[in-house]
Amino acid sequence: MEKPPHRPRKRFGQNFLQDSTVIDRILAAVRPSVDDRLVEIGPGQGALTMPLLAEAGRLVAVEMDRDLIDLLQQRCAPLGDLTLIQGDALDFDFRQAWPEAEQIRVVGNLPYNISTPLLFHVMEAADRIRDMHFMLQREVVERMRAPPGSKTYGRLSVMVQYRCAVERLFVVPPGAFFPPPKVESAVVRLRPRAPDVVAADETLFARLVAQAFSQRRKTLRNTLRGLADERVMEVAGVDPGARPEQLSVSDFVALCNAAGTMG
Repeated sequence: MEKPPHRPRKRFGQNFLQDSTVIDRILAAVRPSVDDRLVEIGPGQGALTMPLLAEAGRLVAVEMDRDLIDLLQQRCAPLGDLTLIQGDALDFDFRQAWPEAEQIRVVGNLPYNISTPLLFHVMEAADRIRDMHFMLQREVVERMRAPPGSKTYGRLSVMVQYRCAVERLFVVPPGAFFPPPKVESAVVRLRPRAPDVVAADETLFARLVAQAFSQRRKTLRNTLRGLADERVMEVAGVDPGARPEQLSVSDFVALCNAAGTMG
């Protein structure tokens, strides 16, 4: 006998997807197959887990809420081979989800309260990931795909676009979830790819981007003190009087490589 419905918990940022049309659109975008090695973040009550498992036959899922584990196992048992890991996705090693696989595919309705750090964490395994399909707050998706010069272009834009091609697939209204969030959501596809220009020191690159956008109204001359002086900017072909949102991803890479060479 199935357990009674689970009450969504605010501390886990739980908004359970329940709209069958939206679920079908996500499945059509992912197009899971029996050859795929899928990892789902935050399966919740299994609305997406069950059809993914039915199509692929096997799935690794990471769920924070231990009270959902029995419900998920019960619902998914007839559908395929589900490996359910109870724990925080921020601590999960995505490289170990399918150790024998050359590439994995990641899917998830990400908790909005930790979506940005979770994106950074998953992308650490980008070289092992074929693609990612995430449900996120629409505003976060817009920041991920924002072009240089726009108001929403920032640290997240640069770091995601450095590693991935970003494609917003469709917008999802609050009513698709229970409880409905106060904001619109969107489904995004990320495809890891080789950077157009490679940062020689990716740790320095991440520090430089974070520091540049920490005071986005100031010029690079002021925000990058201690990391890149005007000589470095000249070598990189970057105007010290520019603001961070005016630089492309390649400009930030050039700054990083010049700073690493001259530092």
